[in-house]
Amino acid sequence: MDTPDGLTITGDIAPRAEEVLTPQALGLVVALHRALDDRRLELLEARARRVADLAAGGTLDFLPETRHIREDPTWRVAPPAPGLEDRRCEITGPTDRKMTVNALNSGAKAWLADHEDANTPQWSAVVGGQLNLLDAINRTIDFTGDNGKRYELRPDEELATIIVRPRGWHLPEKHVLVDGRPTSGSLVDFALYLATAGLRQIEKGQGPYFYLPKMESHLEARLWNDAFVLAQDFLGIPRGTIRATVLIETYPAAFEMEEILYELREHSAGLNAGRWDFMFSVIKSFRTRGTEFMLPDRNAVTMTVPFMRAYTELLVKTCHTRGAHAIGGMAAFIPSRDEAANEAAFAKVRDDKTREANDGFDGSWVAHPGMVDLCTEVFTSVLGDRPNQIDRTREEVRVTAAQLLDVASTPGEVTEAGLRNNISVGIQYLRAWLGGLGAVAIFNLMEDAATAEISRSQVWQWLHNDVTLADTGHRVTRELIDRLVEEEVAKLPGDPADYEEARQTFLEVAVADDYADFLTLPAYARMP
Repeated sequence: MDTPDGLTITGDIAPRAEEVLTPQALGLVVALHRALDDRRLELLEARARRVADLAAGGTLDFLPETRHIREDPTWRVAPPAPGLEDRRCEITGPTDRKMTVNALNSGAKAWLADHEDANTPQWSAVVGGQLNLLDAINRTIDFTGDNGKRYELRPDEELATIIVRPRGWHLPEKHVLVDGRPTSGSLVDFALYLATAGLRQIEKGQGPYFYLPKMESHLEARLWNDAFVLAQDFLGIPRGTIRATVLIETYPAAFEMEEILYELREHSAGLNAGRWDFMFSVIKSFRTRGTEFMLPDRNAVTMTVPFMRAYTELLVKTCHTRGAHAIGGMAAFIPSRDEAANEAAFAKVRDDKTREANDGFDGSWVAHPGMVDLCTEVFTSVLGDRPNQIDRTREEVRVTAAQLLDVASTPGEVTEAGLRNNISVGIQYLRAWLGGLGAVAIFNLMEDAATAEISRSQVWQWLHNDVTLADTGHRVTRELIDRLVEEEVAKLPGDPADYEEARQTFLEVAVADDYADFLTLPAYARMP
């Protein structure tokens, strides 16, 4: 395989890999790395400085230096791109072959083709997912299940619009080196898609669309915008062809929503409320600040608690004021054969989507094809034939920094049942992730890395803040955690030895003195 000067691929070159590892795609990786990687690393250092400032007693607030952007009523983002006008239901999932076919055929308006939290960064998955996307756009993809059932794509006009989620700025790609340095997983995922399947999307009348995860500031959005400009110029396509929806899933980003839209405005496709990662970021940001920022059991933190309500209300108002889509959060439920469980879960999902639609969201996420009809029905009951409700600007909403920071008003308790659930879910997920699966069915929910992050972060926070469990009266100690880990692993199917690497990885990020910013970093280091 021919590679550009300065670029080295250390991963195996599988059959057909050259279809996405093209000279043009790899040349774009080199150009992006050399132009932007130093800034990426500087922005990651800025994150660390903010955490240190918060630990020293600082706080989050709307930025005084960007007040002029928030107070300028004249600017708007670009109008919706082809295939993104109506987003009332979006399905999410990894880019394995079966999910690619099922997601595109699901009846959802869009598919978040996930190279991030629902995927793993195994090199085979990085390349294989790109090949599946290329095959899908070229209509050369199919899948035959173990039962012999064959899955093929419906006609193009019935397929979901592809929106690719690359990895976050923090994740490296150790299998692609430029000038001897690991590249950014974000830029590798972006470049490989844009220069192959993305160009085909343009030919078919849509475009290369992206979901941008884990950003913490408008400066990180500016970096993405600069990547878009560079890439479009490199490939000779018009500026503004790329569109991106930003997940507001970190606590700091909630205070910079307008600035993030502003930085991306000619490339913006809106914002999304990433609820699980948002809760994870609350803990991560204020993990050493005691009870003021202590969350109860994660399943007790609903979208109607005060700080979450403030966050979603502000997101809708911000998006619609600037002409952008506001996309709601995930319904992770997986239908099962238990009719009673299905009935209860469907009722909860219906309530959740009804609240979002009535609040002004333009659409929402589901994780399973079996939930598409429900989500679509709920949003259609509000939207009717309209593609969205961007014209509903929610001018009555007034959200303050204090409301966003009001974690202390969250009702609920910390219990042993919640601690056990965090331990079990975290270990089960990590076992699957280390084995190459990023989307995992656990307790009738489709879980991804965000769930594991909040699970291990709560364990860390409760341990390091001397929390006492409400249902047993026991204080959370290392000894208690070790005992519960052994008990929970013993309940899992198979040999407990099968979970040993996952158990060690979980404890590495859940009880260590130093908090790891992302569990996927040490877990990725364990991958070949």
